[in-house]
Amino acid sequence: MISFIIRILGNSLALYAAAYLVPGFLINGGIKEYLLAGVLLGILNFFIKPILKVVSMPLILLTLGLWTIVLNALLLWAVDYVFDFVLAQDLTALVWATIIIAIVNIFVSAITKIIKWT
Repeated sequence: MISFIIRILGNSLALYAAAYLVPGFLINGGIKEYLLAGVLLGILNFFIKPILKVVSMPLILLTLGLWTIVLNALLLWAVDYVFDFVLAQDLTALVWATIIIAIVNIFVSAITKIIKWT
């Protein structure tokens, strides 16, 4: 349970970093909106992403893993579709925001693994 809460906070932090760094990717609002978007992104990553990965395994293998960027972009687009305060103005902004979110989540995962070992 604690790891899921850390994932949600990490997603919220990643969304903030993407909104700050990527022109064309906006989240209008404050902490509440970042947390709501982080919760939805965490839920989608927990329930939907494994199904999408299994279904698209041949494409993931064929593209040497690059298809996972497309899957992550689809999940981020779903967050954009559900919430009015999340806005990806074009496909380029969506892809760059996806890459930034993935990088931040890698750091958050590494930090949580370090904390678990101590």
